[in-house]
Amino acid sequence: MITRITGTLNRVLDEELRLQVGAFEYQVLVPEFVRRTVQGRVGQELTLNINEYLEGNPVQGRMVPRMIGFATEAELEFFELFCTVDKVGIRKAMKALMRPIKEIADAIQRQDNRWLSTLPGVGPSTAEKIVATLRKKVTKFALMPAPSADGLAPSAASNVDGDLIEIAYQALLSVGHNPSEARDKLDRAIAGGKTFANVEEILLAIYAAPAGK
Repeated sequence: MITRITGTLNRVLDEELRLQVGAFEYQVLVPEFVRRTVQGRVGQELTLNINEYLEGNPVQGRMVPRMIGFATEAELEFFELFCTVDKVGIRKAMKALMRPIKEIADAIQRQDNRWLSTLPGVGPSTAEKIVATLRKKVTKFALMPAPSADGLAPSAASNVDGDLIEIAYQALLSVGHNPSEARDKLDRAIAGGKTFANVEEILLAIYAAPAGK
């Protein structure tokens, strides 16, 4: 199974990239938000994290191997999580990810069905399923740094376990912070790259910080 591929970016097409690896050129499908971040890198070396699957009809005996590429492991992780929503398959998920995952995760977390319904292939009922399935699983993605000035995505969602972040987020909500305040406090606590062994350490870091820090 291919999990990562590195090669020279030959071409950028509507829904795919062509990556030269030695004597071989590989087709790698990409969501729109990935295509935008790499479209200016033709001729340069590019590394993509890969979701590999078989597409086709097994009854007819024709199954085609496909690769979907992402700039970071965090993007790949979010994509695989998005695919767990009922009736959201791999192709539908790929088309839906038009916006950066930080924006999509934030919309899921604030239960903004109307915003999610603007994504390709996501109607009101699908938006409701996305929120119901993922609302408590996307906090660490909503806290991802914004893309850098060169348009590249951040390298990771966080070095803190996602479950700890989610529990800490819910704890902040339970003591009266609104979602925006809770995300801001978590942002500041994990921004320095410190690792936390448990939720108590995260909350201590938040409340031990001087006011306004």
